[in-house]
Amino acid sequence: MKEKYAKYYKEGKTTEEAIKRLEDIISVLRSDEGCPWDKAQTHKSIRSCLLEEAYEAADAIDKEDFDNLEEELGDVLLQVIFHADLANDEQRFDLRSIANRESDKMLRRHPHVFLNKNTESVDKAIEKWENVKRNEKVTSTHTETLKNVPDALPALIRSYKIQKKASEVGFDWEDVSYAFSKVKEETSELLEVYQSGVATNIKEEVGDLLFAVVNVARFLGVNPEEALNQTSSKFIDRFSFIEESAVVQGKRLEDMSLEEMDKLWEQSKLRKQNL
Repeated sequence: MKEKYAKYYKEGKTTEEAIKRLEDIISVLRSDEGCPWDKAQTHKSIRSCLLEEAYEAADAIDKEDFDNLEEELGDVLLQVIFHADLANDEQRFDLRSIANRESDKMLRRHPHVFLNKNTESVDKAIEKWENVKRNEKVTSTHTETLKNVPDALPALIRSYKIQKKASEVGFDWEDVSYAFSKVKEETSELLEVYQSGVATNIKEEVGDLLFAVVNVARFLGVNPEEALNQTSSKFIDRFSFIEESAVVQGKRLEDMSLEEMDKLWEQSKLRKQNL
């Protein structure tokens, strides 16, 4: 161990010391005598890392794995500090300015707390938050508001938010029946394009169908991202039953017919219903 780095092996006794320790470690890693990989990174090169770490933290929350959540939140914090260090080198901003800017935002968006403007319910608190947020992000057109929904969001969440913002200015169906009709319409159009043998517009038609399904979810008060994730997990569970059943029968999935696997699939559905 290099003597000058010995201090980094001591845990911070306070929150400030712990964060400063991580800041200093990243600074060393990105210094001339640091790690070649860390020195080569840019905001764009580690963009995917930020997304990945955020999803892993969210996964730990979903699984209520709090030991892992502590670790994953540390990874998220690492990404924030890494970006702050990059920006500081570019003389754009640093961790201090990030924290101060966020603190200022929280004060502005919670006047019902910090300015004694009482709020009676959660709904009212959300309404105040949205009003302040809307005033902060002044846009000249409603289209600009839609464009401000980040492209980097998962596609289902992005489409949900875009539809919700369009709805706020009255561009929406009267009820969910119209949304269901749109799903049927888009399904027919996709089938027509597929049967035509011209695959040029298939991607567009698939997108239209997914967008229509998200609209139905929005009307029904269902988060489409959560719904699809739940179904994906359910698929894995049922597929696991098929594979385990095949092993009991002394078979490999690769050697089974689709009919055999489909029969086990139906059994897996009944198994869940009987629990």
